[in-house]
Amino acid sequence: MATVGIAGYGAYVPKYRIKADEVARVWGKKGEAVSAGLMVYEKSVPAIDEDTATISVEAARRAVRSSGINPVDIGAVYVGSESHPYAVKPTATIVAEAIRATPDMTAADYEFACKAGTAAIQTCMALVKSGMITYGLAVGADVSQAAPGDALEYAASAGGAAFILGGDHLIAEINHTVSFTTDTPDFWRREGEPYPGHGERFTGEPAYFRHVVSATKKMLEAMDTRPGDYDYVVFHQPNGKFPLRAAKKLGFTKEQVQEGLLCPVIGNTYSGSTPLGLSAVLDVAQPGDRILATSYGSGAGSDSFDLTVTEGIADYPRNHLRRMLENKVYLDYALYMKHRGALK
Repeated sequence: MATVGIAGYGAYVPKYRIKADEVARVWGKKGEAVSAGLMVYEKSVPAIDEDTATISVEAARRAVRSSGINPVDIGAVYVGSESHPYAVKPTATIVAEAIRATPDMTAADYEFACKAGTAAIQTCMALVKSGMITYGLAVGADVSQAAPGDALEYAASAGGAAFILGGDHLIAEINHTVSFTTDTPDFWRREGEPYPGHGERFTGEPAYFRHVVSATKKMLEAMDTRPGDYDYVVFHQPNGKFPLRAAKKLGFTKEQVQEGLLCPVIGNTYSGSTPLGLSAVLDVAQPGDRILATSYGSGAGSDSFDLTVTEGIADYPRNHLRRMLENKVYLDYALYMKHRGALK
């Protein structure tokens, strides 16, 4: 089978933030207890004029610019999100137009809760391997929703990352990908409802941990590897504690997880979570490093990837994400609600 991997990547996180303590203050909770319990200390907030489309465009433009790939050679654009701005109108065509991709291409929006972005990566991989396209662009981005006062509000945030998949000029080869999927309804939002519902503690063991652990074990078996064979591991991050707990269950160390663990400082970016974590790792990875990344999407499923960083990473422009994490403006709760469109 032809080699396929990442030829470019770009990330975007809005500069606005709100501290978990500020959310807790409004709802009469103890901020320190909430932060410690979730291991989420602050989260990103979209600007008033930002949505999944603008976030996806920013990430995609960074990927194209950094990679040097001619956008005319991109034959597929897929955007995974659960907060597409239109119920009927694709985000992917907006992104394709913004990066000046060829119209001789295929495009679509994906939705599978928080793993829609990794599903888009798998589709682009298959199209590249089949020879149908030269390069494909996969985006995972969200402006995640949470009802005011709900437990989700402490983490639901905004951000995304884009990956250009191809067969040459690679900065990381994708050695293999596997998935584990069941009908486990731990999280849902019906058409027209502004905020999702969730199964509270049911979202833990039967949902997140079962799928993340199962997909990762399946990958380790398929590649005949052990946790110690990887330099970095990225898991979906609904909060700061779940990825660390999953790592411990599987035999990975905290040090392997730490570089890609962004949720404590930007919150849960939903479809952007695993792609952003992988972007953070690629920002510091060296040639020969081995990475394992496993996403999770409620409903429920996980996609797992085994990657090896190539020599091409040495010349790749990096650290854009780190600069975005450091450039931040804090909002109080009233301004946060205005940014989220809750105050008309």
